[in-house]
Amino acid sequence: MPTPHIEAKKEDIAKVVLMPGDPLRAKLIAEKYLEDYKLVNSVRNMLAYTGTYKGMRITVFASGMGNPSIGIYSYELYKFYDVEKIIRIGSCGANSEDIDLYSLILADKSYSRSAYDDILNGENVPYSESSMEMNQTILTTAKEINYDVLYGNISCTDVFYNELENPSRLYNDYGCLGTEMESFALFLNAKKLKKQAACLLTVSDNMITKEQTTSEERQNAFTDMIFLALESMLLQI
Repeated sequence: MPTPHIEAKKEDIAKVVLMPGDPLRAKLIAEKYLEDYKLVNSVRNMLAYTGTYKGMRITVFASGMGNPSIGIYSYELYKFYDVEKIIRIGSCGANSEDIDLYSLILADKSYSRSAYDDILNGENVPYSESSMEMNQTILTTAKEINYDVLYGNISCTDVFYNELENPSRLYNDYGCLGTEMESFALFLNAKKLKKQAACLLTVSDNMITKEQTTSEERQNAFTDMIFLALESMLLQI
């Protein structure tokens, strides 16, 4: 049953979805990690692939950038394709000089001033929450494979070039380890539709020290995050 944004048949989408922002990263993940994968969506070049990872059927579906974009795709996947779990994988900027580039961050709460909740639910909550069950699985898996993961709150902004926000304030007042642009809407959709969602991030730049990674460096460094997400999902089926 296609939607205005997804052309896939219902049976083409797995119950568990890995959701990077970049369509080309979705393609890379499918090519590198999945067996017997096939392209199941290309509407607006928002690429999605379904295949198997160690026998687990999984869909890798790009979300695009920002709350509105991931809001559309996650809502339709949950509501019309019976997806049960989505784990967002992406990049973030660190809000503390003590957080190194390439660190892995697992989001607990997502703080935001976005109007997404106001429009979706007629409310105005300051944060949305991830799935405790999924987070516990990711943390357990990280420990088993000896990956260091920072677990805490993150900030989710609608404005990438935001010169008015103070990263140190976000860190000190709200415990936001990093800032990204998609988790708030994802978590709200999951709660509204009684589904589950998690957000695993790689630090690509530091908002305090101004250290940055190149696009090529990010591409290579994201392998730890992708591997952890996939291994964790094996325990979610």
